[in-house]
Amino acid sequence: QVRLVESGGGLVQAGGSLSLSCAASGRSFTSYVMGWFRQAPGKERKFVGAINWSNGNIVYADSVKGRFTISRDNAKNTLYLQMNSLKPEDTAVYYCAATLRSYYSISAYSRADVYDYWGQGTQVTVSS
Repeated sequence: QVRLVESGGGLVQAGGSLSLSCAASGRSFTSYVMGWFRQAPGKERKFVGAINWSNGNIVYADSVKGRFTISRDNAKNTLYLQMNSLKPEDTAVYYCAATLRSYYSISAYSRADVYDYWGQGTQVTVSS
């Protein structure tokens, strides 16, 4: 059974940095695409970025491009989200997700409904 556990959230001032981790277990993730999403109170879940675990292709939402970086550690089966230059509007619960579905373009992975497995989320709060 696939299990995803996020960690690393917290409170940070605007302009600061945080690093989130997503520990994946249950099987090998070399064939998966892993994504990060976030959900602010009262709003829909939004795409942050995704990485193809096997070839390393990455796509980011425009709102985080140049500020957030996705990476992975194959040996640890762990996904990371490094967040720099944080803004109050980045405040949300951050989720990692995984899918085995295969699409031609990695941009297809910006949709939440293509993911089959989700973590429980970790809160990120950016104060102004």
